[in-house]
Amino acid sequence: MFSLSSTLRSRAFRIQFPHAVSPFVILLLILASSLSLNCSRDSPTTGQTPSQEITIAAAANLTDAFTEMGKEFTAQTGIRVRFSFGATADLAKQIENDAPFDLFASADVEHIEKLKALGLLTPGTDNLFARGRLVLWIPPGSNLTLTRIEDLTRTEVERIAIAKPDVAPYGRATVEALRQLNLWAQVESKVIYGQNVSQAKQYAATGNAEVAFIPFALVKSSEGHIIEVDERLHQPIDQSIAVIKNSPQQEAAQRFLTFVLNAQGQALLERYGYKRTVMSNKR
Repeated sequence: MFSLSSTLRSRAFRIQFPHAVSPFVILLLILASSLSLNCSRDSPTTGQTPSQEITIAAAANLTDAFTEMGKEFTAQTGIRVRFSFGATADLAKQIENDAPFDLFASADVEHIEKLKALGLLTPGTDNLFARGRLVLWIPPGSNLTLTRIEDLTRTEVERIAIAKPDVAPYGRATVEALRQLNLWAQVESKVIYGQNVSQAKQYAATGNAEVAFIPFALVKSSEGHIIEVDERLHQPIDQSIAVIKNSPQQEAAQRFLTFVLNAQGQALLERYGYKRTVMSNKR
């Protein structure tokens, strides 16, 4: 039979209780403490399984739009989203080298097609999701009064920031447009290259360049002056997205892809200046 006095004398219990406390009350306290310890060992603190998380490699032009989209997606699904923004070619190369991404949102179609040909994408998941718009951005506080792209030949324009055309589709489109306008030979010496469009914007924002050719999506809500580049001067900047074949989060990644393509995702992209385009994996 349980002996309260022998239990209290054991080494496991060193607590001194006031003489006025009933032995029955003390017994209840001991039993409650034991049950609490056992429960804390057997169950997680929250009583919930850890929430899912996906990692998305996304072209730098999507920084603002996808950051907002990720928050809305998480609020609706509970799936957390982490982004790795960068130049499209750099991200594609990382995927070729088995970087732990679940989804890839490219600034073009070509890099998605290349990864598809290499068997690195989940079959049937590649889709066009947006068409980007290229602009010339003059940051706030500038003394320049440019009204057309041809004004870049003026002597007061000393540095023009663009993303590297060999890794960034928006940089490639910039060179195409300037060649079409017969301006490239006149302004090439003024060009400074950013590794991606975000860096090109930073060059202009910090005074390291007077102007920058960047996606409309990165400056739609910014101050400064914008001159839109006629999209007939360059190849369409169609952007594609796909799930990475080696991703362990296939279902969660597909849910984000579907969110991008549905009405809510497309409306958000339009708010950032993207145009809708034909969306199909039948290419």
